[in-house]
Amino acid sequence: MRHVEVRSGVYRDSVRLMQISAAVSAHPWVENALVAMATSLNLELLGDMGIDKPAGGGPNDLLVAIVTANDDDDAMKLALDLVEIELAGTGTGVSRGSEGTGTGVLPRTTFSTVRSLGGSPLGRSALGSTVALVSTPGRYAFVEAMDALDAGASVMVFSDNVPVEQEIRLKRRATERGLLVMGPDCGTAVIGGVGLGFANVVPPGPVGLVAASGTGAQQVMSLLAGMRAVGISHCLGVGGRDMSAAVGGLSTHAALDALDADPATELIVLIGKPPAAAVAEAVRSHAARLSTPVIVAPLGPGQPDLTAVVGQVLGHFGRSAPEWPFWPPTAPAPWAIGPGGALRGLFSGGTLCTEAMVIAAETLGPIWSNVPLRPEWTLAPRSSPGGHVMVDLGDDEYTVGRPHPMIDFGPRMSLIAAEAADSACRVLLLDVVLGHGAHPDPSAELGPAIRAARAARETPLSVIVSLVGSPHDPQDLIRQAMALQDAGAWSYSSNAAAARHAVRVARGDSPQ
Repeated sequence: MRHVEVRSGVYRDSVRLMQISAAVSAHPWVENALVAMATSLNLELLGDMGIDKPAGGGPNDLLVAIVTANDDDDAMKLALDLVEIELAGTGTGVSRGSEGTGTGVLPRTTFSTVRSLGGSPLGRSALGSTVALVSTPGRYAFVEAMDALDAGASVMVFSDNVPVEQEIRLKRRATERGLLVMGPDCGTAVIGGVGLGFANVVPPGPVGLVAASGTGAQQVMSLLAGMRAVGISHCLGVGGRDMSAAVGGLSTHAALDALDADPATELIVLIGKPPAAAVAEAVRSHAARLSTPVIVAPLGPGQPDLTAVVGQVLGHFGRSAPEWPFWPPTAPAPWAIGPGGALRGLFSGGTLCTEAMVIAAETLGPIWSNVPLRPEWTLAPRSSPGGHVMVDLGDDEYTVGRPHPMIDFGPRMSLIAAEAADSACRVLLLDVVLGHGAHPDPSAELGPAIRAARAARETPLSVIVSLVGSPHDPQDLIRQAMALQDAGAWSYSSNAAAARHAVRVARGDSPQ
C-alpha cells in the first residue's frame, strides 16, 4: 500500500527528518518511508518508491510518503501514527509570545532570529558569538548562512552539496567579520561542551580540536574519552574542503586563532584529510606563530594515523599511550591462519575511510574508491572493479535526498550482502560511529546482516569493525561491541588498528 501527502507550510529540520524517515522505515511492516521537505529533488525520489508526484508542494511544505509491505489498512495507519509520534518531538520549544523578539511574533528569517538573540552586525569573536546551525538542503544553505554572518553569528553548515564557490564567499565574509564558518558538510562540532551535529559524549578538558573532518574528530575525542585522561575544550569542524587549494584553509586559520585566544585550551590538535601542499605549509607556518602549542597532523602517506595523534596528545600531558585492543577483550572466533583475498571497506565516515586506505595501500597497493588517494584509483559510481575497494557512503553522491549513512544503514546493508556473495571478498571492514545524532542501536541492524553474510559463505569471510564511540554515548559502547562480537565480528576502538587487522587478513597472514 502507498500513501503520499503534502502538508502546506509545515517545516522541520532536515537532520531530524532524516532520523524520522529512518525510524519509520525500520519497522517490519514498512518497506520505505520518506519524511522530508517537498523540494524538487525529494519529489523526484517518489518515483523510486513507485509513487506519483502529488499536486503542489514546495520546499516550505512537508512531504510524507509511506510504502507498506502489504495492502493492510492497519499497517498503513500504524506507520502514519509513527510519523505523528516522531514529528511531535521536533518543535523548537519557542511559542508565539514567548522569549525572542518580545513582540509576540516569531522571527521569520535567520538574520532576525540571530539579532533577536543578541547577535551584532559587527561580530565579536568566533567562540564568543552566537552560533547558527544550518542544515537545509545544500542549494538553500548559502542564503541562510550568509544571513547569519551578516547578523553577527558564526555558522556551522551541516548541509552538504554546497558549491565550493559559495563556500569561499561565506568564509571570506566570516574572515571580514571576525567570525567562523564551520563547513559546509561539517558533521561534528563541540563548543563549550555542547555537541552539534554528530557528537560524542566527552568530558571537558584542555585539548582544542580543529578538524577538516567529522568522524576523524569523533575518533580522536572518543579515544581520549575512553582513556578518561584528557578532555576537550572545543572541537571546531571546518569542512572537508577547507584545506583544499581552492578554499585555502580560510576557516582553519580562523579556528586556530579562536582556540589560541581561548584560556581553557592548552593544546591545539589539527587533523583532517590530506590537504593541498601549499595550504598545509601555510597552516604549519600559522600554527608556529601561535602562543598555544599545536600538533599539526593531517592524514596522508607518511603522516601519523589518528591513533598515533592521540598518543602524541597523551605524551604532551605526560601520559603513556596504551595498546588499542579490540572490544570486548575476547575474540569472536579462534585465532587461525586463513587464505588471503580482497579487502572491501564500507564506511560512513570519509576520514575513517581515508585513514584505512592510507594504511592498506602501504601494503596492498591500489585501493579503488569513490574518494581515492590517487586519481587513477577512482572507482566508477556503483561499479565493481574487483581487487581491494573502499567506499565512503557519506560522500555527496550517496547522500542526495536520503539520510546520512550514520543514521540510515539501508545502503550499507545491501552492499554487505553483495560483498558476501562475491567469492573474491575475504574481509569486510566497516565503521560504526556512535554518539548523538547517529543510529540509536547500530548492532540491532548490522548484527543480523553480518551473521547472515558469514552464514551464506562457503569460504571464510572476516568482518572487522572500527567502533568509534565514548563510554558515555547513548548507544552503550560495550553493549554494541558485545552484540557485534556475538554476530561474529571483530571490533576495535581504533580505526587504524582495525584497518591493520583487515590488511593482515587480506594478505592471508592473520586470524580469521
